Amino acid sequence: MYVCDMHTHSIASGHGTSSTIADMAKAAAARGIQVLGITDHGPATMAAGTESYFRSLAHAARFRSGIRVCYGAEVNIVDFAGNIDLPDDILEGLDYAIASIHHPNLKPGSVTANTLAYTQAMKHPKVRIIGHPDDTRYPVDYELLAEAAAEYGVILEVNNSSLSPEGYRGDTRPNDLKMLAACRKRNLPIIMSSDSHGPDHIGDFTWAERILKEVNYPEELILNSRPEKIREALGIGGADRKLPAYK
Repeated sequence: MYVCDMHTHSIASGHGTSSTIADMAKAAAARGIQVLGITDHGPATMAAGTESYFRSLAHAARFRSGIRVCYGAEVNIVDFAGNIDLPDDILEGLDYAIASIHHPNLKPGSVTANTLAYTQAMKHPKVRIIGHPDDTRYPVDYELLAEAAAEYGVILEVNNSSLSPEGYRGDTRPNDLKMLAACRKRNLPIIMSSDSHGPDHIGDFTWAERILKEVNYPEELILNSRPEKIREALGIGGADRKLPAYK
């Protein structure tokens, strides 16, 4: 059973989502999720989280509705040098960051430029996941991407939202197949993400799981079923902060 969903969005991401972190945790617990990652969009996304919001997460409760909540950000890669849209002092207070390219913030470049944007972002110590690197608008070299992921210990994401029939990133299936082949060659762990905006799709890996089964990706390399491996891979270690539990 897959019990970790590390890429979800609350009201702080805008996009018409009205659910609070408490709402998200309740929905996750009801679906058997044990570890939930709240990763709202960085401030370069229109109407998304402000720097003060992300700074406040360092003081947020770690357990809600009986599950472990991790606090991160889906930061925007804003140029081909891999720069991201939250400063280091704020990122230091977060558990991890997902680095993604979003169309309004970076116009598509060449395969070389797009690949460089991702691989340079991987060098930031808080960037632990590359979000939806299957976007058809941003072609990349998946061999180089997987090679960099192995070098920097970053996880490539299989994004369920991208693969669903309602996805807006184009037909991402061929790109995901290339990415998984490159990861498999290097024995790399991967992570499935719902990319749920609000509670409706938390823990929904329908399309991501389907493609992983199709290519027979090794179960031991799919991190979603292993909370301890998720935390190790994302660098979320040590004792939990002594903060109140919310129900």
